[in-house]
Amino acid sequence: MTGLENIATAPMWAGFVAFVLVMLALDLWVFGGNKAHKVSVKEAGAWSLGWFSLALLFNAGLWYYLKGTVGPEIAEQKSLEFLSGYLIEKALSVDNVFIFLLIFTAFGVKPEYQRRVLIYGVLGAIVMRAVMILAGAWVVNEFKWILYLFGAFLLFTGLKMLKAVDDEPDVKNNPVLKWARKVLPVSEGDHGEKFIVSKDGKRYVTTLFLVLILIEVTDLIFAVDSIPAIFAITSDPFIVFTSNMFAILGLRALYFLLADVADRFHLLKYGLALVLCFIGLKMLLLPWIHIPVHISLSVVASLIAGSVIASLYATRKKN
Repeated sequence: MTGLENIATAPMWAGFVAFVLVMLALDLWVFGGNKAHKVSVKEAGAWSLGWFSLALLFNAGLWYYLKGTVGPEIAEQKSLEFLSGYLIEKALSVDNVFIFLLIFTAFGVKPEYQRRVLIYGVLGAIVMRAVMILAGAWVVNEFKWILYLFGAFLLFTGLKMLKAVDDEPDVKNNPVLKWARKVLPVSEGDHGEKFIVSKDGKRYVTTLFLVLILIEVTDLIFAVDSIPAIFAITSDPFIVFTSNMFAILGLRALYFLLADVADRFHLLKYGLALVLCFIGLKMLLLPWIHIPVHISLSVVASLIAGSVIASLYATRKKN
């Protein structure tokens, strides 16, 4: 674990934020992300490959820049931290995909409307993650002991996931949803892709808006797991922020890529739970055992790959 070393300059922060805003603007107004559209597996695969390639290009550019400014040793360390953080966030976001699928299925949201819900879900997630990352970086810098609380929390969460891996949440009876129905006028029925409709001069939120609320709450809950996890790899705010943003930007494409085959990856949740347990133990053992970043990357990658291969083998054998 390195200390809170912000290797990024103000122009680097500004440049990356500008990149995120440009990509979101292109998605919304050029590629039609704010309009009803059924995303095919082929399209989702192309977008997923594109986001993954951009993340690798960014990491290569970061390594090249740091090599010339602070030296090859720090450049290699930071690039490994980014890659590890990105892999962890990307893996944990798969759990979001499973919950998103449950929510859309429970409310009968048509595939052509899911894309619009998810783009606004991503916008909300970016804002929430940015606030939580900056707050987390400050807390870690001021109170080093908080890392042990993070570790204990992640270990507890991982063990809880292992115990309840086959349980499906009752999304329609979610407390947040019940509260929203009490305080917001809701117009039931199919209103297409609209979040708000007018009836007799009064505005109502639609069921699709309630789905959007659940999507945002789901990401907030998962952020509580994923953000402490990356602080086990690095406490550099720029690395934490950029790896998180790339994972979030590619989340929507990942959903449409896995939505139709999610049942084939039923063992992946075990791998994700073990990842959280490993990261939690790493943080708790920090005073006695220091696990290098490249070892952490290898362990996380092996757990994810192993659970994916086991899932595919088990479903293939069953079929």
